[in-house]
Amino acid sequence: MAVLDPPLDRIPTSAVLIGGDHVPSATGGIYRHHYAATGRPTVEVVGGGAAEMSAAVAAARSALPRWWAMPPAGRRDALLRLADLIIEDAETLTELQVLEIGLPRQFAAATPQVAADFLRYNAGWIDKSGGEVVAGAVGHGWSHTLDEPYGVVAALLPYNGAVAMLGQVLGPVLAAGNAVVVKPSELAPFTAVRIGEHCRRAGLPTGLVNVVTSDAVGGEALVRTAGVDKIHLTGGVPTARRILTAAAERLTPASLELGGSSAHLIFADADLRAAARQALSGAVILNGQACARASRILVEDSVYDRVLDLVLSRLSKLVVGDPQRPGTVLGPLVSQAAVDHCTEVIDRARRDAAVGKLVIGGERLGGDLADGYFVAPTVFSGVEPAAELVQEEVLGPVLAFSRFSTEDDAVAVANGTRYGLAAYLHTTDLRRAHRLVRALDAGAVWVNGFSGLSPATPFGGTGHSGYGRLGGRAGVEEFRRPKAVWFGR
Repeated sequence: MAVLDPPLDRIPTSAVLIGGDHVPSATGGIYRHHYAATGRPTVEVVGGGAAEMSAAVAAARSALPRWWAMPPAGRRDALLRLADLIIEDAETLTELQVLEIGLPRQFAAATPQVAADFLRYNAGWIDKSGGEVVAGAVGHGWSHTLDEPYGVVAALLPYNGAVAMLGQVLGPVLAAGNAVVVKPSELAPFTAVRIGEHCRRAGLPTGLVNVVTSDAVGGEALVRTAGVDKIHLTGGVPTARRILTAAAERLTPASLELGGSSAHLIFADADLRAAARQALSGAVILNGQACARASRILVEDSVYDRVLDLVLSRLSKLVVGDPQRPGTVLGPLVSQAAVDHCTEVIDRARRDAAVGKLVIGGERLGGDLADGYFVAPTVFSGVEPAAELVQEEVLGPVLAFSRFSTEDDAVAVANGTRYGLAAYLHTTDLRRAHRLVRALDAGAVWVNGFSGLSPATPFGGTGHSGYGRLGGRAGVEEFRRPKAVWFGR
């Protein structure tokens, strides 16, 4: 069945929004956006350069005193109105995500609610924090603290899951009292600008939220701009190294939510059907391009073949194709470069007999999908711990199955990478679950099912998966700093 052409009538007029105004031309060059499901160009996107980054930071700094001077209830209500506007605009935001990255409609449709939930949760902290009294802290008086914003936050975001991620980041950044310059990926330039437009309608001061779409060069220009007080990056390790190098010039603090090669441990006593459903989701969440997905499936020896068969059976029924059609579960990768990277990793694994056995998939899809950026759902079995499929992040619909015989073996393999973003396990043994939650080196662990990210729960990684947290009270505290105040007698 042929892939439908996407509707283009709701695309924002510009991918750069500074001080509440669209910027029709900029110094960052022109990017030609391609629809991932067909490979065909859609529109040319204006990208921001150093001049636009500087203007956006200036606009944010100008708006900051007005935001911080608003009564807490006023700031809270503005974020709540922003959440309402996102829900009201859910259909357009859904269409834009399908267009941006080829995200299947059924998953894209869920993300406005996620963004709204994060905004509403964080809005609740605004009038419930502000500092604490420290009685008797000094010998001849008392002290207290004031929770203050950093100032202007530079938020560099990737292409995958832009709507949900904007809520996840904007919620704590704004709740903590900051202004922000958002730099979306040039691969996903539309939804961030759309939400940026809603910020002004919600009553946030003009210029408090600015959006400057750009590539990696523009991102480095942003973090080098005078007036940036804090950096948040959601992205990959190579990008983080470049951003931290640039940030070091001004000693700008940063929080990083990076990638992962997450493990899913399945024990013989688990509900194997539920575990298999969870394992398959690791290949399809965000078309296999989710940072926290479980790409490594570690299964106890005695049930290994059974779990693998269950996953393959479900995979054979998976609907792959047009992301606009309601039944599609797996869509395309985001770009030709993403396809090239994914297929090169697969080809190297196929050539290396020590890696394991290719069970299914491994190729770019043809037929009606040949022009799009589709990679077949792929499963390798018997993958060794040192393999690239284990040690590196593979952004694509690829699962690497491995066996283990003991709990200690499973933990050693799960922890045997430089990453530590997420981990998953299935077992009905409560004592084992508690042991493993402590033993697994990951910022988040899901037991017996993936329930998504909760706005009330901190999320972030260890090791090369980054540092800092989004979500919960810790997420708000990530973007504010306490000032100590002493009073003598």
